[in-house]
Amino acid sequence: QVQLVESGGGLVQAGGSLTLSCAASGRTFNNYAMAWFRQAPGKEREFVAAIVWMRGRTGYADSVKGRFTISRDNAKNTVYLQMNSLKPEDTAVYYCAARAPAVIVTSTAYSYWGQGTQVTVSS
Repeated sequence: QVQLVESGGGLVQAGGSLTLSCAASGRTFNNYAMAWFRQAPGKEREFVAAIVWMRGRTGYADSVKGRFTISRDNAKNTVYLQMNSLKPEDTAVYYCAARAPAVIVTSTAYSYWGQGTQVTVSS
């Protein structure tokens, strides 16, 4: 059974940084794309970034390009989201997601989801 467990959320001031982690287990993810989504109160869940596990190809939402970086550690089966220059509008619950085959899509068409981790950016 696939499990995705996020960690690393918290409260940070505007301009600060946070790194989120997503520990994946339950199968080999070589043929998967892994993604981060976020959902602010009263808003729809939106795509943030994704990575193709094997090839490492990445994709980003325009709103986070140049500020966020997605990466993975094959040995630890973990995906990371490094977030720099955080803004109050980045405040949301951040979710890790996985889908096969390993094609990056920006919709919520992912098979597996974590429980989410809260990120709050104060002004």
